[in-house]
Amino acid sequence: MACSSGTSSGATSSMLQNNSGSEEELQALMEQRKRKRMISNRESARRSRMRKQKHLDDLASQVTQLRNENHQILTSVNLTTQKYLAVEAENSVLRAQVNELSHWLESLNEIIHFLNATDGGPPPPPSSFFEPDATFFNKAYLSQPIMASADMLQY
Repeated sequence: MACSSGTSSGATSSMLQNNSGSEEELQALMEQRKRKRMISNRESARRSRMRKQKHLDDLASQVTQLRNENHQILTSVNLTTQKYLAVEAENSVLRAQVNELSHWLESLNEIIHFLNATDGGPPPPPSSFFEPDATFFNKAYLSQPIMASADMLQY
């Protein structure tokens, strides 16, 4: 039996060596996998940081582009507003002139109507500018003001 126990103890010793050898190999394999995973994770993190940086750069570029577009639009709006205000002011002046000219035309038409309604001819002119003929200046057509602006008298 000594032989069998010696064989068994030798086999056990050999198995222990195999087990310890395979344990070392297993640990070495685990360490190698751990290092590979760590390297892979570092590479993945580096790629992720690069994508993130590229995204930030793209967003910064887009912000710059949009700011430039906003500046151009604001400049265009300001220019258009100035032109609109100038046209509006010109329209206001033209409306005032139309109003004045309409009143003037109305007054002149009343004078013509009055002159045509009298007995055939215009009334005689006043004898003197400072002493006007009462019938001439008391007529209804002279009660209408004739308005003119300084713009109408420019050459």
